[in-house]
Amino acid sequence: MHPLVSIVTPIFNKATVIEETLESILNQTYKNWELLLVDDASTDNSAEVVNGYIQKDERIKYFEFSENKGAAEARNKGTQMATGDFIAFLDADDLWHKSKLEIQIDLMLNENIDVCFGSYELIDHQSNPQKIKVNALQTLYYNKLIKANYIGNLTGIYNCKNLGKIYTKDLKKRQDWLLWIEALKRSDKPAKGIKETIAYYRNANNSLSSNKFNLIKYNYNVYRKGLNFGIFKSTVYLLRFFIEHFFVKKKLIQPIA
Repeated sequence: MHPLVSIVTPIFNKATVIEETLESILNQTYKNWELLLVDDASTDNSAEVVNGYIQKDERIKYFEFSENKGAAEARNKGTQMATGDFIAFLDADDLWHKSKLEIQIDLMLNENIDVCFGSYELIDHQSNPQKIKVNALQTLYYNKLIKANYIGNLTGIYNCKNLGKIYTKDLKKRQDWLLWIEALKRSDKPAKGIKETIAYYRNANNSLSSNKFNLIKYNYNVYRKGLNFGIFKSTVYLLRFFIEHFFVKKKLIQPIA
């Protein structure tokens, strides 16, 4: 049994790296997939680069916004277009290990899992390893995920047949966290993590997070605007987030030889 996997990839001015991203999808050992490219009104030649791939492979589909709408709208459009039983995400500058989909689909089918994610490593703008790995938890429950985002979006995949399509709110940042919170809220099972590296995150700014003020603002908005918590509850969860992020989650980030 090889169910169809829909891969959603937003694009905005990624002409210099999108080709490598597409190749990492084409090289997957799991072949039953469709790729939904959503161009968020790029002003570079991203469309020209991807057009060559579209002509060669009918599994690749392309949609272009006439004006820039942001990552949330682009992902939501790709989700709307998806026809697969599973939905996965890969940004236009990140990469997948060639066995990524095969490993996850095998695990999800064998263990009847709705949500799966995995460990990933950091690369720079030239795809050189930064020798840093972000390890995935083996098991992840809703109550743990709501404290801090433990799912790297480039590794996440969910069973759309069981959970339905999940659309995220249009926040400037952290929309992906909201999506995975909703996925675990809908499922009656925890998410399962893959220990080995299954993806590579392009860490162009040599940092895992933005400045501290933005970290406060964006994460508060997840609770206040994304989850519609009241002001007091959002503040309490924000404090819990920082405790979880700095004293628990950071231990999952480790240097590698």
